[in-house]
Amino acid sequence: MMKGTIQAGFGEPREVLSIGEVDTPAVDDDGVLVQVRAASIHIGAVYGVRGLPKVMRPMFKSFIAESGVIGQNIAGVVEAVGKDVTQVSVGDEVFGSCKGAFAEYAATTSEAVAPKPTNSTFEQASAIGVSAFTALQGLRDYGNLQEGQHVLITGASGGVGTFAVQIAKAMGAEVTGVCSTRNVDLVRSIGADHVIDYTQEDFTKGEPQYDLILDNVGAHSLQDMRSVLTPDGLLLANGAAAPTGWFGGLGHPLKVTVSSVFSKQQGRAFLSRENKEDLDTLRELVATGKITPVIDRVFPFEEAVEAVAFVGEGHNQGTSVIAM
Repeated sequence: MMKGTIQAGFGEPREVLSIGEVDTPAVDDDGVLVQVRAASIHIGAVYGVRGLPKVMRPMFKSFIAESGVIGQNIAGVVEAVGKDVTQVSVGDEVFGSCKGAFAEYAATTSEAVAPKPTNSTFEQASAIGVSAFTALQGLRDYGNLQEGQHVLITGASGGVGTFAVQIAKAMGAEVTGVCSTRNVDLVRSIGADHVIDYTQEDFTKGEPQYDLILDNVGAHSLQDMRSVLTPDGLLLANGAAAPTGWFGGLGHPLKVTVSSVFSKQQGRAFLSRENKEDLDTLRELVATGKITPVIDRVFPFEEAVEAVAFVGEGHNQGTSVIAM
């Protein structure tokens, strides 16, 4: 048996989450059992707890372990491996993805983990998860970001934003980050060439200059966003208002994509996908010092429910983590 953070239905974290005893997960032949040292909390995990928008509930359920334990990204020490596993050994320090991350142990496959970068803590390694994949795949695959291009990143101090600023710099772009006053120094410290405090300045009132906008907030109209794109610029919609009801929160990304049919300036929504190749790419970026996960708060496991509720308030600087 072990302790895990269990979800009982959909609702606010403090109402439907609890820490309780569950069975330690079994290890498949191609599986790995990890003693969790740290697990990161992505805003998507909060939406999954709330079950909003409702149309996404079948997908949210698919991310929960059979035991009811939630969480997706971990770092820890390999406790056991299946008989077919050769590339991972007991005692290895690893990070990666799984079901049921917010627990003392988590089971996953050997393809879903990689060696922990030696220059990162367990807390930092656990943060190399959904947010990092979203930033990498958004900029590289969907945005086709090229060296020398100008990119604007809204929500630059958040989970996706802090990775996006650093990845865009590593790709040779000129980066402008948008954030609130309290986060200006943070965004500048992680490599942004220019920082706009949205409480003091509306970036959509400037001249067209951005080849790519990664919008993690969704606070401006499409017309305003496109007004600062170059003629062939691209708007990537990764953010919107907090989801509500059956479809609330999905409208903005959909509008961005559909409106591109009528505009030379393209726009699209996208979903990231965790995979072994990009896990290794992110590991290399961290190991070489090109990106460093930004950690806001580290919560002890006993406060896991409060940790999820905190992230749901939407004021993270980087990523918050549960430590075992």
